[in-house]
Amino acid sequence: MEFQDVVRKRRMVRSYEPDRPVPPEVVDRILRNGLRAPSAGFSQGWGFLVLDTAADLERFRAAMRRCAEPEKWFASHFAAPLLIVPCAHKDAYLDRYAAPDKGHEDRSDAWWPAPYWDIDTGMASLLMLLTAVDAGLGACFFGLPIDGIEPFKKEFGVPAGYRPIGAISVGYSDEPPRDLRGRRRPTQDVVFRGNWGSPD
Repeated sequence: MEFQDVVRKRRMVRSYEPDRPVPPEVVDRILRNGLRAPSAGFSQGWGFLVLDTAADLERFRAAMRRCAEPEKWFASHFAAPLLIVPCAHKDAYLDRYAAPDKGHEDRSDAWWPAPYWDIDTGMASLLMLLTAVDAGLGACFFGLPIDGIEPFKKEFGVPAGYRPIGAISVGYSDEPPRDLRGRRRPTQDVVFRGNWGSPD
């Protein structure tokens, strides 16, 4: 598939064909491509938990149902054959930037203009979403309830230094095509040249 077609077809898919697993070689390609994402200082401060058995997927949903209002969260009732949980590892960045070539030996995060551990893990997630589309699949990045994070980490043995930034469901789309052209913000409202407020 041409790259422009991948970008054009990418959308969040929340309904998948039941009982149709994602082939292992496609799962591997999704993960490999995600690991090609850029990271500040080449810190690669991320980890990805792959859940692709019925039992593990139900364990995830059960952990999410322990939050205050589980019915409001897609995480508690999603139905997909594959789930990838991207986790950011902040300490990997603080350690990397404490190295002599970076010079922030106090490991402070006060100078960081944005949490690049989350940004980089998000970029890896986007590469996974695009790879899913390229493989003829649907995918959805969705948020996790904050009070579901600790139950999730405990259930799956996620180390203390890692924090999920969301989750990615993947499968064969069971949704009809949608035309989102009228719902996207006009380019002139979001793209400016030379000065904010000067339309593209």
